[in-house]
Amino acid sequence: MNKLPLAKRCQILQMLCEGSSMRSVERVVGVSINTVTKAMVDAGKACAAYQAQAFVGLLSERVQVDEIWAFVAAKAKNVATMKVPTHGAGDIWTWTAIDADTKLVMSWYIGDRGLDSARTFVADIASRIDGQFELTSDGHKSYLWAVEGLMTDRIDYAQVIKIFGDTVEGQKRYSPAECVGIKKEVILGKPDMDYVSTSYLERHNLTIRMSNRRFTRLTNAYSKKVENHAHAFALFAMYYNFVRLHKTLRVSPAMAAGVSKTLWSMEDMVAMVDAYTDSQRAAPTFSVKESKDGWFQVMMDPNAYAPMMKVGSPVATAAEAQAWIATESAAWFETFRQGM
Repeated sequence: MNKLPLAKRCQILQMLCEGSSMRSVERVVGVSINTVTKAMVDAGKACAAYQAQAFVGLLSERVQVDEIWAFVAAKAKNVATMKVPTHGAGDIWTWTAIDADTKLVMSWYIGDRGLDSARTFVADIASRIDGQFELTSDGHKSYLWAVEGLMTDRIDYAQVIKIFGDTVEGQKRYSPAECVGIKKEVILGKPDMDYVSTSYLERHNLTIRMSNRRFTRLTNAYSKKVENHAHAFALFAMYYNFVRLHKTLRVSPAMAAGVSKTLWSMEDMVAMVDAYTDSQRAAPTFSVKESKDGWFQVMMDPNAYAPMMKVGSPVATAAEAQAWIATESAAWFETFRQGM
């Protein structure tokens, strides 16, 4: 399979990170929806793996955490009446952690809003930061149990608890009640109360909804598969952390956090995706098959590349076929791979 031109691949990924739906990308770029899906899935896998390896040993001092709601295939109330049941259908929550100083989205977890998800998420944050740090969350109770069970020795933890007034009639359906005040509570350690806030992450939630079409409310661009929901968020996080210039910082969050020395381009991201994809492809295996008429054919099982396929022309003896495998198959395969 031939690759798309670099410019088109960059355009597809950037549009997906700037609020376009997959169908709109299909129309604007002039490719099939399957091509857009494959580009997103390949990039999402690579971006998740790259950031998992890059975000270690961070020196974050203040971290804010929150969860953002979306749904897969159908909202929870409609799952029981789905004509075609879908794995993972229903409400889904994306837990995110942001460095209040560098604005780096250092960790995220996609699951439900329960205690197990909270523990997995908090444990991941703990594995990425060196030393003591201050954590702020909202009043969600799962954080209390997760944090106290995992990081009591090196965390200063406080919660921001919002106080809501009566619901405004016109906002009943889509908006929460008006926040009339907040209360800050120390949970662990000695957090600096001047920095106890979730404002940066709440603003980042808006960035997510504006930049990732799957999170935009009242559209039909919601995720149809939970796996693709995860791939799309990993792609967005990579773009936000490494490619997009933060207007206040005047650098990318990754640069501010010392993870990257330069501002990435979309070409850099595509090159990273290609390198990861190539590393995941297993080396092909060659075998010799005898045909009914006595000829011998070299066959290649290229694993992730394509189904079992014939290589070259049939030869008279098995020894000739084995000799070709030993001396020429590597060079042939490299040419084959570059032409995909």
